[in-house]
Amino acid sequence: MLLKPRLADFKIIGYYLGKVILGLGLMMTFPILLGLFLKEINPLLDFLITLELSVIIGLILTKLCFTEKELNWMQAMVVVSLTWISAMFLGALPLYLSGHWRSYLDACFETMSGFATTGLTLVCDLDHLSYTHNLWRHLMMFMGGQGIIIVALAFFFRGFSGALRIYVGEAREERIFPNVIHTARFIWLVSIVYLVLGTVGLGLAGILNGMRPLRAFFHGLCIFMTAFDTGGFTPQSQNILYYHSGLFELLTMVIMILGAINFQLHYHIWTGRRKEILRDIETQTFFMSVVICFLIVMIGLIRWEGYPPTLMLFRKGAYQLLSAHTGTGYQTIYPWQWKKDWNHLALSGILIAMALGGAICSTAGAIKMVRIGSIFKILLEEIKRIILPERAVFFERFHHIKEIFIEDKFAKATLFITLLYIGFYGLGAIIGMSLGYPFLDSLFESISATANVGLSCGITHINMPDLLKITYILQMWAGRLEFISVFTLAGFLIAVIKGKR
Repeated sequence: MLLKPRLADFKIIGYYLGKVILGLGLMMTFPILLGLFLKEINPLLDFLITLELSVIIGLILTKLCFTEKELNWMQAMVVVSLTWISAMFLGALPLYLSGHWRSYLDACFETMSGFATTGLTLVCDLDHLSYTHNLWRHLMMFMGGQGIIIVALAFFFRGFSGALRIYVGEAREERIFPNVIHTARFIWLVSIVYLVLGTVGLGLAGILNGMRPLRAFFHGLCIFMTAFDTGGFTPQSQNILYYHSGLFELLTMVIMILGAINFQLHYHIWTGRRKEILRDIETQTFFMSVVICFLIVMIGLIRWEGYPPTLMLFRKGAYQLLSAHTGTGYQTIYPWQWKKDWNHLALSGILIAMALGGAICSTAGAIKMVRIGSIFKILLEEIKRIILPERAVFFERFHHIKEIFIEDKFAKATLFITLLYIGFYGLGAIIGMSLGYPFLDSLFESISATANVGLSCGITHINMPDLLKITYILQMWAGRLEFISVFTLAGFLIAVIKGKR
């Protein structure tokens, strides 16, 4: 029997949701400070209005719903799901007020794409967007990559059990330290250290490329935030193609790989245990899948002869492939070139790479490498079960930070999440086809949205149907949270309507 939620459930959810909204509002001080520095008055007012609204909503929720009780699993999942919806609606407001988005729905699409580190965009005249709004677009990705909840955990939470549940609800399954709040703070420490180093490196590359210092370092800051958090936003409409720089492409490739690595492996790198990188099933699977997908892409491009058989072919193929596999979504080609310069074989390599994704507990999306690697281990176990004598005792294990034995519960969870991703890939493609788009284009865009990649073959456009915009918003949201907390919210709402006392 489905039980109707109690008033206490609503109070606990409202209280912790209010805390997260306060944290989100405080993050808007960064574009406000930039607006003050650059004297961008109208953008400054857009963010002051949104900051005030966020603080008011956060304070109302924390005061009216004040409680000292910890979150249970159901409440934590609901808080996480509602956090991302709230962040979308509030984060979209300053964008919409800028006048660079045709509708509030388009601004919400942009915001969900930002927080989910996807990179699909509906902005109009990006090249003339203010520095203040551009910073917010990229800052959303920086927050979303680490996790909006990670912001709150690092600065606003104290209780351990409730923090753990809300941490897991945001698709974070692993802890670097026993205390999840210390884990959240380490994730932010790693990100900020890399942010400083990456901004300096990209800024200097921009200066060498002929950009003015202030503009170069601003672009370096924005590009790093989205490259490390495997998003696809850039300050210019031509994406990475705008820079026409091999050095810029090389630096962003390195940053993309860093963003797709598990934060636990970053911890081992920092503490000197670098051999863990070679032993871990995720890095092994990632290397093998990149090699396989790259071979598919290169064979397709060579046969199609879309690029001359020189370094340019390797450069275009490798960059797009790595961008797809890490879930970053940077492009050094125009969207229409996917159809003109790439044949179906080359595109299939990109589709596979987007669908697989990077590491778990990283900023990447999609199915993720630990699941792909463990699925092969599960298949090997089943083959052994068939081949070996019935009395034989055997087990399968793999190394991921530690030795992990494959149990039925783990196998079921792995296969369940993998099938959900595949199902959402197909569902988005069906909706795209029902609206008149070709199958391959629809599948490409659907995988890009669900896997939080951001590569586009041209479907994502300000003139696409509102139904498809909403579909991609839901896919980006569900894919980033890995479905469980989204389904929990759906169950909670059904219980509110149909539950029994």
